[in-house]
Amino acid sequence: MSHEGSSSSSQSGLAPANPAVAPPQPAPATTGSADLTETFILGDDISIRPFKFHATDEALADLKRRIVATQWPGKELVTDATQGVQLATMQKLAHYWATDHDWRKVEARLDALPQFVTNIDGVDIHFIHVRSQHPDALPLIISHGWPGSIIEQLKVIEPLTNPTAHGGTVADAFDVVIPSLPGYGFSGVPAVTGWGPERIARTWAVLMNRLGYARYVAQGGDWGALIVAMMGVQAPPGLLAIHTNMAGAIPPDVDAAALAGAPPPSGLSGDEKQCYEQLAFFYKYGLAYAQEMGNRPQTLYGIADSPIGLAAWILDHDIRSYKMMARVFDGESEGLSRDDILDNITLYWLTNTGVSSARLYWENTSAFFAPKPVAVPIAVSVFPDEICPVPRSWVEQAYPNLLFYNRHPKGGHFAAWEQPQAIIDDLRAAFGSLR
Repeated sequence: MSHEGSSSSSQSGLAPANPAVAPPQPAPATTGSADLTETFILGDDISIRPFKFHATDEALADLKRRIVATQWPGKELVTDATQGVQLATMQKLAHYWATDHDWRKVEARLDALPQFVTNIDGVDIHFIHVRSQHPDALPLIISHGWPGSIIEQLKVIEPLTNPTAHGGTVADAFDVVIPSLPGYGFSGVPAVTGWGPERIARTWAVLMNRLGYARYVAQGGDWGALIVAMMGVQAPPGLLAIHTNMAGAIPPDVDAAALAGAPPPSGLSGDEKQCYEQLAFFYKYGLAYAQEMGNRPQTLYGIADSPIGLAAWILDHDIRSYKMMARVFDGESEGLSRDDILDNITLYWLTNTGVSSARLYWENTSAFFAPKPVAVPIAVSVFPDEICPVPRSWVEQAYPNLLFYNRHPKGGHFAAWEQPQAIIDDLRAAFGSLR
């Protein structure tokens, strides 16, 4: 197991005693659907190895030194965020990061979870795998996005796997699998090109097969939304349905108008117009980071060398998420805490995956917001501060096999991280009929 500049990692020493979280056993190779599964398994080392991560004291001390030694630019010349992430926000973040944030706390949370690594198609795939104590739990694979990580999903694991302790019933139980995307976090960095969302989708199907799951569901947001959509298009054996909190469902003419900055098309409902306006704003003011990573990801040396450069790049994902995070560093209470935000950024720093994660934008050839020919039932959750909160009318038009739709009053792009209970409730409701 290797990372670009990771601190230290160990694949031994994690031997859970609880049979509910015992190391999974590889499933036997199956026949059929060779394009989705068997071609990945043949010739591979299919072993599943326990994993844990411990950053060295030297790496953490170096991080603090770099934060303190930041060469700051002058203050922006406007009173809002129209020139980018504001100096005051970054200096508050830097102060807290250097003096109060404790990586060891989140490291302990991660080490308390059963984590594993398995090699698929030449890349080490890291994943959390928590089995429910309930024998008929529904297997669920959850995919994070950028600039997220497995940190995004930590709050949903216990309620999903142990529902009777968290307001649910035995019938709500899930086995939860949360992989790190290739090039992200603790997964290996692909040594060749070609690792776009479609390939990752096929890899997730291999992973679930290798864990012995003959039937399962999938969930995702951001890149995870595109990955699970591709899983739905590929429809590997065993995939019952998918859930997304960033559904691609924008009619092509509406998307083209938003990209061109044209006025809203006539005849839009209130929800449709809101979605259009937020998408048009993103295309005009918020797309620069994706364009840079989609065209020149290797140029981003600064985010590999400067923790503050990395943090600013991560905060500047979309304006509503940025404003929410800025309020957090102003001391306001939000769905995320300062520690939540810095736990995620620190994971990127310690694994040196700022640039390797950016390459997924370069690899991608699919439109995020366009409808996909998903061949399995789909469930959709919508949050008002998402880049594009898709209305039910467009979702129903794009996905005739719509299993579930729910629109929430609060939350944004990082739904499971910001509003975990909303995602937990939706997953229970959406997939209840499939058990």
